[in-house]
Amino acid sequence: MSDAAAWSDFWAANASSGEGGCLPQRWAAIEAAQRAAWLGFVAALPEGARVLDLATGDGRVLGWMRGERADLVLEGIDLAPALPAPPTGTTTSGGIAMESLPFGDGAFHAVVSQFGFEYGDVPKVAAEIARVLAPGGHVGLMVHRGDGPILEHNLARRAAIDWVLGEQQLGAILRQALDAPNGGPNIAAQVSGAIGLLGARRFGKDSPAWEIPEALRRAVLMGAPAGRDAILATIAEIEARAANEVGRIASLERACSVADQRDALAGAFAAQGLSPGSTSDVCEPSGRALASLLTFS
Repeated sequence: MSDAAAWSDFWAANASSGEGGCLPQRWAAIEAAQRAAWLGFVAALPEGARVLDLATGDGRVLGWMRGERADLVLEGIDLAPALPAPPTGTTTSGGIAMESLPFGDGAFHAVVSQFGFEYGDVPKVAAEIARVLAPGGHVGLMVHRGDGPILEHNLARRAAIDWVLGEQQLGAILRQALDAPNGGPNIAAQVSGAIGLLGARRFGKDSPAWEIPEALRRAVLMGAPAGRDAILATIAEIEARAANEVGRIASLERACSVADQRDALAGAFAAQGLSPGSTSDVCEPSGRALASLLTFS
């Protein structure tokens, strides 16, 4: 699955949920650290500055900036065609590639990105940033770290998904259980429940090794009145969602690899006449770095 497809599916699914983002909701402290880093960045921007957010997603960075600086003109773009509603006082547009921005030269006083720049073609995106940046403008990029907790968390989720749907072949087993002579929805639900218990013991009850079997168990029981075809459709939908998550994790892994090549990132901006500024780590409460904020001007 391509990066574009993986994240397009994600934002389309989250367009009306109000729970966007690629971090668990319980990681509020991580978001607090991200927000604090961006508020420090916007403090130095001039009055009424126009800011462009690349790969904006649900526009949360724009929302944080808006809460601190109501004078800023805030706009975001994302490759995903369907996006959640933008935060109040901001504008976001989908279906736009970072490598080909539909804005005039020097249109923005600042260009920012949180976990987005490293998903693009670095030299091309750096060139577009330089083109749309006004003289004296600033660039802020919060990029992933391959040694950080975000990738670690997601790789653990991928291992659990691979176990339950790959090694255990839960989807195939449930289909067989539904059609077996002595099978049916109740038997399929029991099988799914048993695999879920095994998954919880091995990976934890907050992992996909529990979440997926439990979702399938409930789907089988709740779908029983509607019949076999309805159950099979729900099984396929849950498998597809898991496959999409695996695609996003692969995309994240590639982005971390790109972001860790800091000399290459700096070289791409140097080629456009932009010099590196400060680099600061964004840390979780334990002090472990989860991202880095790179600046250029």
